[in-house]
Amino acid sequence: MFSVIFPGQGSQIVGMGKEFYDKFDLVKNLFKEADESLNYPLSKIILDGPKEELDLTANTQPAIFLISYAIFNVVKKEFNVDLSKAKYFAGHSLGEYSALSCGGYLAFSDTLKILRIRGDAMQNSVPKGEGGMVAILGSTVETIEQVLKENNENFKAQIANDNSEGQIVISGHIKDLDKLITILKEKSIKNIKLPVSAPFHCSLMNKATHVMSEELNKLNFLKSEIKLISNVTAEEIANIDELKNLLIKQIENRVRWRESVINMINSNVNHFIEIGPGKVLSGLVKRINKEVKISTINNLNDIESLEI
Repeated sequence: MFSVIFPGQGSQIVGMGKEFYDKFDLVKNLFKEADESLNYPLSKIILDGPKEELDLTANTQPAIFLISYAIFNVVKKEFNVDLSKAKYFAGHSLGEYSALSCGGYLAFSDTLKILRIRGDAMQNSVPKGEGGMVAILGSTVETIEQVLKENNENFKAQIANDNSEGQIVISGHIKDLDKLITILKEKSIKNIKLPVSAPFHCSLMNKATHVMSEELNKLNFLKSEIKLISNVTAEEIANIDELKNLLIKQIENRVRWRESVINMINSNVNHFIEIGPGKVLSGLVKRINKEVKISTINNLNDIESLEI
């Protein structure tokens, strides 16, 4: 059994998807529709940059979704590979929106628009330069939870991403993260400040939660037979109302990617197909379980050699 997984922020690169754009009218049409839906030239930013523009969260989120959706549709329509046979669709943070749109729960243009709003809201929840994220390497969730608990009088920080064995990301105010880094150094726990513009997936995103609650409730979610795995619970999503509530909760809650992958494997998934730019999730899955098969699909050769 296989699952289809979709990457999140950090996988973007100028020129991503160009091979598909040049070869398939289907992709050219999706890029054109994206520009018209958003009323600005997202396609130009993706294909030509500059990198600084693409890296703005409000651009990155719809851009990564557009590439994932385009590749998914090339696999489906140009190569006649039926990915709907997957046991699950899942995505990392914004990748969850790629999963639900490719899975038939949300229209393409609606997904673009909501991700533009989501990116903008997350970017503007905290004044620039006040919040950040730190990756902690080679430690366990339990150890880091204990460190945060022991020091919660001194500073406030939250686990934002439980990505894989030995890769945990923390969000918070810069001043609090600096205090955390001092403690981690004392304990010889390796950590790296991430080059992000906001502290995602923590309570500092509260303003974005209010925005997304309002916007998601305006959207028309469709019924689908595809099973989704939630970032918030790491479990299967049961219905559309639950899906909507979990997407709202996702803004301030931990992305439980490690647990999601483990739960999919425990449900007999032995092949993960990553669709979208980069191969970040493929690397994380490999760290979680070395036995499963992993296929990364971001160029034509990848599709031609795909076996499911």
